Amino acid sequence: MPFDLLLNNISRYIQLNNGEKEIFFGYLKLKSIKRKEFILTAGEVCKYSTFVTSGCLRGYTVDKNGAEHVLSFAPPDWWIADIYSLISQKPGILNIEALEDTETILLTKANQEKLYTEVPKFERFFRILTENSLVANQQRIVDNMSLTAEERYSIFCKRYPTLIDHLPQKQIASYIGVTPEFFSRMRSEMLRKS
Repeated sequence: MPFDLLLNNISRYIQLNNGEKEIFFGYLKLKSIKRKEFILTAGEVCKYSTFVTSGCLRGYTVDKNGAEHVLSFAPPDWWIADIYSLISQKPGILNIEALEDTETILLTKANQEKLYTEVPKFERFFRILTENSLVANQQRIVDNMSLTAEERYSIFCKRYPTLIDHLPQKQIASYIGVTPEFFSRMRSEMLRKS
C-alpha cells in the first residue's frame, strides 16, 4: 500500500485510529514525477506539502549569476515544500525538482487546513514538522558560518546517509556551499587520510 511509509512517518509523532486514517487518505493525492521534472518553480505559490515514497527531490534557489544553491534533499520518508510560500501563500523562491523518477504523496494547503479541524492531531504533527525544519535550517546557517567544508560534508553524510553515493558530486557540493572542483579535491584528501 502506498501509504505505509507515510503512516510510519506520522506515527513517530501522533497515533491515528482507522477512522482518522480514512479521513486523511481522502485528502491525499498520489503523483509520479519524472527525472528532471519540477513540482514547483521559483515565483509560483507552493500549494502542497509533498511526501516522498521513492526516488529523490531537491529544493534549490538560483542566484543572480545563475549559480544553484541546494537547500534540501527529500529522499524516501522525507517531506518537502517551500515553507515560506506554503504558509504565506505568496510566490516562493524554491525550485523543487526530481533528481530521478520519484513517487510522491501530495497534501494541499487547503486539505491540510481541513485536516486540522477534522483530525486535530494533525495540527500537532505539522507543528512538529515545521519546528524541526526551523531548527535544522537555523543550525545549517550557523554551520555554514562557523564550520569547515569537511565538517559540513560530515554533517551532510549523517543527515542524508542514503544519498552519499547516490547523488552527483555537484549536488552535494552545492548543498555544503563549495564548488564541485573544491569538493572533489576535498573528498580525495579525506579518502587519502582515512
